[in-house]
Amino acid sequence: MRTIRGPALFLAQFAGDAAPFNSWPAITEWAAGLGYVGVQVPTWDARLFDLETAATSKAYCDDFAGIARENGVAVTELSTHLQGQLVAVHPAYDAAFDGFAAPAVRGNPKARAEWAVDQVKKALTASRNLGLTAQASFSGALAWPFVYPWPQRPAGLIETAFDELARRWRPILDHAEACGVDICFEIHPGEDLHDGASFEMFLDRVGGHPRACMLYDPSHYVLQHLDYLAHIDIYHERIRMFHVKDAELNPTGRQGVYGGFQSWVDRAGRFRSPGDGQADFGGIFSKLTQYGFDGWAVVEWECCLKHPEDGAREGADFVRRHIIRVTEKAFDDFAGSGADMAANRRMLGI
Repeated sequence: MRTIRGPALFLAQFAGDAAPFNSWPAITEWAAGLGYVGVQVPTWDARLFDLETAATSKAYCDDFAGIARENGVAVTELSTHLQGQLVAVHPAYDAAFDGFAAPAVRGNPKARAEWAVDQVKKALTASRNLGLTAQASFSGALAWPFVYPWPQRPAGLIETAFDELARRWRPILDHAEACGVDICFEIHPGEDLHDGASFEMFLDRVGGHPRACMLYDPSHYVLQHLDYLAHIDIYHERIRMFHVKDAELNPTGRQGVYGGFQSWVDRAGRFRSPGDGQADFGGIFSKLTQYGFDGWAVVEWECCLKHPEDGAREGADFVRRHIIRVTEKAFDDFAGSGADMAANRRMLGI
C-alpha cells in the first residue's frame, strides 16, 4: 500500500484575468496559501502555461516547476481536456466545440482534429520534460449523440465509431509510451468513454495499450447512478489519476438522470463541493489506498451553489482529512507468536 499524495488543486476553474489568478507565480502562491501542496495545470491557458515552449524547452519546464516549488507546491499533472475533446467531434457539436481550438483551424474539422492531436502530443512531451508520469484528457466523442437507442441504432454504428476513435488515439498513445506518460481519460458523460463498459470497448480496440488509463472522478458516477466503489475494484490497475469532486442525484417526479434541460441549480443531478454531495469519500480513499494508488488527490471545484474560493479553501482540508497514512505494521502484531516453519509444522501435526 501507498499513501495518496495531496491535497492538490486543478487550476482550470480558477485561472482568470484578475490577480492572483492571472499568472503562474501568483496562482501557485495563492494555492499554497490555502494549504495545497500540488497543482494540476490546464495546458490551454496561456496565462499560466506556454505549451509550445514547454514541449521544446527543458529549461522552460525547469523554471516553471521551480517557481511552483519555491511557492510551496508541486506540478502534479498537465491537463489536455479541451484539446482531447477535439480529437473526435461529432458534426452535431462542431459549432459548440469550435471555440476550444486555435482560431486558425476553426470551421475546419479535419484541421482542428489534426491540431488537437498535435496539442496532446506536445503536452505529453512537456510532461516528460517536467518529469511527470500522467496526463489528464478527454477522449472526444463520435457516438455520444446515439447514447440512447432511439431511433434504433443501425447495426455496426457504435462499433464503427469506436474503431475510428481508437484509430485516432493509437498514435497519441504510442507517443505517450515513448514519453513514459500515461494518458488518463476522464470517464465523463459527453465523451465516448463515459463508463466502464465504454472504456473497455476502447481499450480492446487499442490492444490493451498500457498507456490508456483512467482519471477517476466519482461525481460523474454519482450522476449516472453507477457503483463508483465497485468501479475501483474492477479498474484499479488502470486508475492513475483522481479528481476529488462531489455530486448529488435527487430524482423527483419531474426529472431524473437527464435533468429535463434545466440549469445546474434546478437539475436532479448537481455537482457540489467536496463533502456537500453524496459521494462516499471515506470509502473511495479507502479503496484507492487498499489498491496502492500513489497518485494525487486533486480537488476539482465545480459547484452550482458555493463560491469557488470557498470551495477551494475547504477542499484542501477535506482532502487532508481523508488521506490515509498507510500502516507499516499489522494491528495484531502484538499477539505474534514468533513461530518458525518447524513450529508451523508442529501446529499442523505434520
